[in-house]
Amino acid sequence: MTESTTDAPAPPVVLVTGSAGFIGFHLARLLLEEGHTVVGYDAMTDYYDPRLKEARNEILAGHEGFTFVRGMLEDLDLLRSVCRQHRPHVVVHLAAQAGVRYSLEHPRAYIDANLVGSFHVLECARELGVRHLLMASTSSVYGANTEMPYTETQKADTQMSLYAATKKANEAMAHSYAHLWDLPITMFRFFTVYGPWGRPDMALFKFTKGILEGTPIDIYNHGEMWRDFTYVDDLVRGIRLLMDVVPRRPGRPEEILEGDSLSPVAPFRIVNIGNSEKVRLLDFVDAIEEALGRKAERNYMGMQKGDVPATWADASLLQRLTGYRPRTDVREGVRRFVAWYREYYGV
Repeated sequence: MTESTTDAPAPPVVLVTGSAGFIGFHLARLLLEEGHTVVGYDAMTDYYDPRLKEARNEILAGHEGFTFVRGMLEDLDLLRSVCRQHRPHVVVHLAAQAGVRYSLEHPRAYIDANLVGSFHVLECARELGVRHLLMASTSSVYGANTEMPYTETQKADTQMSLYAATKKANEAMAHSYAHLWDLPITMFRFFTVYGPWGRPDMALFKFTKGILEGTPIDIYNHGEMWRDFTYVDDLVRGIRLLMDVVPRRPGRPEEILEGDSLSPVAPFRIVNIGNSEKVRLLDFVDAIEEALGRKAERNYMGMQKGDVPATWADASLLQRLTGYRPRTDVREGVRRFVAWYREYYGV
């Protein structure tokens, strides 16, 4: 008599929108290293140098389990056909038009990508009946709130940029889909993410480039700004763990634990992913100078329209749900970015 064996279930197929972007690339690589099948969907827009996106995508393409589709989220027919062909079990929606500054001059891009595009993702997830849809939001939705650290159960109705407003609208749209169609959705709010392969429009990238080239760096609000800097590997680890924490519609309101953002009427939850420490911008610049071994020529400026003076995450819900909390020290994270930057650009 032979002993019967049961094969372990195959990892779920995951659709990652924005897979060639900064965060999408790191998440897709982590999933591929774990043995998942990953379908990447990205428009490769020229919001910043597409060569950086192509380089990220080339790394992902070296994995056997990766399939890439180039397309806009606004193209519902294409997105729907990709979903029907690959039948993802989990969708992680990261694609978006990012940036506060860009939204001041190009507001339409945020309506098309963040509202229309996210609506299409919701529709495809509903049609497929996916196990779990996870969608990116931002700490910017806390807007003018001054009570910190920010918690997911705080009221957040005072967004200060169109970018933030579209992300808050995504949260509302997602909640309605979760309620109407019993679609499990987790929204995660990012806090200033940094690390290797970062976006050129972000402060760390711009500051590093400026210092190495000997050009002045613009420091807003005279450096009296505070951010909860979150290292990208910590962030994607949090997303990966949340994939397995599927929200369920509570039977009774008392089933919702104190501090949990789980909706009383839908399988829907919002989770902060941050380092739970606020760092002054001037100290962040000091860390970059230390890593580079050079001093910056600082151009102190006033507050930028649409920006907020501080962000600071309470990430205790993430820890309660997953047992995980981001820990990377900002100086260590900056050193890793600088090492990548020097290698990638040969400086």
